[in-house]
Amino acid sequence: MADLVLDIKDLVVHYETEDADVHAVNGISFQLGKKTTLGLVGETGAGKTTTALSILNLVPNPPGKIKSGSIVLDGVDVLKLSQEELEKVRGNDVAMIFQDPMTALNPVMTVGEQIAESVELHEKVSKQEAMERAKEMLRLVGIAENRAYDYPHQFSGGMKQRVVIAIALACNPKLLIADEPTTALDVTIQAQVLELMKNLIREYDMSMILITHDLGVVAEICDDVAVVYAGRIVEIGTADDIFNHTHHPYTEGLFDSLPNLKERGEELQPIKGLMPDPSNLPPGCSFAPRCPYATDACSKKVPELRPVGGTSSSKHMVACDAYDDPKFCLRRNKDGK
Repeated sequence: MADLVLDIKDLVVHYETEDADVHAVNGISFQLGKKTTLGLVGETGAGKTTTALSILNLVPNPPGKIKSGSIVLDGVDVLKLSQEELEKVRGNDVAMIFQDPMTALNPVMTVGEQIAESVELHEKVSKQEAMERAKEMLRLVGIAENRAYDYPHQFSGGMKQRVVIAIALACNPKLLIADEPTTALDVTIQAQVLELMKNLIREYDMSMILITHDLGVVAEICDDVAVVYAGRIVEIGTADDIFNHTHHPYTEGLFDSLPNLKERGEELQPIKGLMPDPSNLPPGCSFAPRCPYATDACSKKVPELRPVGGTSSSKHMVACDAYDDPKFCLRRNKDGK
C-alpha cells in the first residue's frame, strides 16, 4: 500500500434522470502505483471520464451519484472528505487536464493569471511570487514567459494545451489525470505534447491516468492499461500484456479495428454493433451481444476479473470465461496473429 497513489474499489456511479437510471460505472476497481502511468481505453460512453471525475468527486450532482465504492488517494478516502477538504486536494494533490483546451481556459483572464490562481489558492505566496511561478511553468512547457500577459485567444490550439498542462502541474500534484489531452491537436503537435508530458512526469515523479481512444498514444506513454467496456474493466495489465498477450474479445476487437501497415489491401474489421444503452444493460456479460465467441452461458452471469495464466505479469487479469476454452484461441503473439 505504501507504493500506491490511488486505490479504487468497486466504484459504482449512476446518473439518475426522470427518464432512466443510467449505469455509467458498474464496479470498477484498480490500483495505481507511484511514478506509474495507467491508460484507460475504450469506446465513447464506456465510463472512463466519469471514473476520472469521481477521483476528484466532481461527478455533477444532480443527476450523477456515486452509489458505492471507495477511492483512496494517498491513504485518504476522497469520498469521505468535506467540500473544504476536497478543495485542498483538487489542483494540489490531484490535477486534471480536461478534454478540450479551447474551452478549458477562461477567456477574460491572462494565461499567467490562470496559472498563478492555482498557486495562490494552495500555497502561501504573494501574487508576485505566484506570477513568477506561472512564468516558470510556461517556460517548462516551452512557452516564452512574456506570454504570461496574453489571453487565451492569442494562442494556437497546441499552445493552449500547453497552458492547460502548466496549470495542472503548477502545484506539483501527486496524480495527474489527462482526459484525452491530444484529441483536439494535429498529429505533429500531438507528438510534441506527448513527449512533453513524458518528460514532465519523469521530472516531477508523478503518477498519471491517461484517458484516450488512441491505442498508439497508449503504447507511447503508458506502463499499465485498463480496457473499459460498459462501465466495467474487462481486461487490465501491463502494456505488454494488453498489446502482445490480448485475451478479452473486446480488446481483440479494438486491435482488429486498427489499420495494419503490413496488410494494406485488407479490409478493416470493426466490432459489430454498438455500445449497449447504459440505462438498459443486457444481462450477464455486456459485450456478449457483440462478441463472436459468446455462448449461452455469457448472458447468464457477469464475469469477474481473474488472473491470466501463462504470462509473465502478475497484473494481467481478464473478465471473460471464453479465453481459456481451447475452441476460443484469443491469445496474440507479437505479430498480432
